[in-house]
Amino acid sequence: MDEPVTIKIGASAVPHTEVLEFAAPLLEERGITLEIETFTDYILPNTALRDGDIDVNYFQTPGYLAQQIEEYDYDFVSLGEVHAEPIGIYSKEYSSLEELPEGAEIIFSDSISDHGRILPIFERAGLIELDVEEGELATIDDISSNPKNLVFGSQQVEARFLAPSFENGEGDAVAINTNYALEGGVDIEQYGIAFESEDVLQPNLIVVRAEDQDRPEFQVLVEVLQSEEVRQFIEEQYNGAVIPMG
Repeated sequence: MDEPVTIKIGASAVPHTEVLEFAAPLLEERGITLEIETFTDYILPNTALRDGDIDVNYFQTPGYLAQQIEEYDYDFVSLGEVHAEPIGIYSKEYSSLEELPEGAEIIFSDSISDHGRILPIFERAGLIELDVEEGELATIDDISSNPKNLVFGSQQVEARFLAPSFENGEGDAVAINTNYALEGGVDIEQYGIAFESEDVLQPNLIVVRAEDQDRPEFQVLVEVLQSEEVRQFIEEQYNGAVIPMG
């Protein structure tokens, strides 16, 4: 950059803030100071971006971004992908989806966009069938066959409370976003019984207000976050639980 600039960026705690903290010295070399604000939910990062309290956010997937734009009429655009976090199904009682008993209760997020990522995991395992058009996100209403009468969505909680629900022994299985599983100290290797397949992963995006999309410092930010150095950090730090993209 010709002149030093500061970017205020809002992000989830893990892995987003950790990735940004690693990238900060690389950005300093390019004349950019990163001011990171960590959020614990999925609502405030977008309202903060809309209100101008931050310049960029880094926490959401394309499906969630599209849902938020439709619901709140945000004028946001994505500048690029950084990483993906496969949603996992976790259980302390069962070691596979196939072991889930008749009427097993599945707890998951209250975010509709997450439902479209979780339900195909069960369909892929042959436990349910979905009647949904290609390219559309599935909802609970799209379940056309459920031989085991699995109970989906009787408990829908904010994504940040899923790890505590799991640790408290609620439900037979809990679908947890990887960032909250990591943040909540869930043992992914021990308790994860199924995950999104890699061919349908939803990347986490760098999002800005549409009016700011051509600012050169944002292009540098994306370039650094998609660099080989950051990719290697993600691979080594999260041991496959977080997948670099972009």
